[in-house]
Amino acid sequence: MSLFLAISIFWVAFEIFLSRKKRSPGENKKHDNSSLKVLWITLVFSISLGIFISRFNMGRIEIQSPLIHYFGLLLIISGLIMRWIAILQLKEFFTVTVSIHKNHKVVDTGIYKYIRHPAYFGSLLSFLGLGFALQNWLTIIVIFLPIFAALSYRIYIEEKVLSEQFGEEYSNYASRTQKLIPWIF
Repeated sequence: MSLFLAISIFWVAFEIFLSRKKRSPGENKKHDNSSLKVLWITLVFSISLGIFISRFNMGRIEIQSPLIHYFGLLLIISGLIMRWIAILQLKEFFTVTVSIHKNHKVVDTGIYKYIRHPAYFGSLLSFLGLGFALQNWLTIIVIFLPIFAALSYRIYIEEKVLSEQFGEEYSNYASRTQKLIPWIF
């Protein structure tokens, strides 16, 4: 089995596990505004189309070097590690549906000291890596941009809920951190 296939299987299995085990029960899901559904539909469509496009020469990265493929794999792994660190740091506050839990608090230490959505940053890094691993510029665009848009919608929903729940505490946190990309945005 190739390294790419092994990483891809592990990645998909982990995300399916999260989607099954880390959902908020019943009433807590009301804040999600279907953002999880939008994200999954976007993921399936964008990745499927990106893989399909990568099978043709259209958009192929001209420099056919294994280094580009391995650079993509490195981005995927780096993104997964970032996502796992973010999830582990949130502990019981992490769910795949946008929700507020009893005793919920703003986490502003560790990686959350710098960016408010490091798990999404990690995901974006991995999807960018997927495009490079497939060695196709068009695939990078077809995968990355729609997923970025879906995650931006989800971040909007999350930040609205967190602002409503925590008010000035969350506003202060937001003013001293970046939303998604460290030191940039």
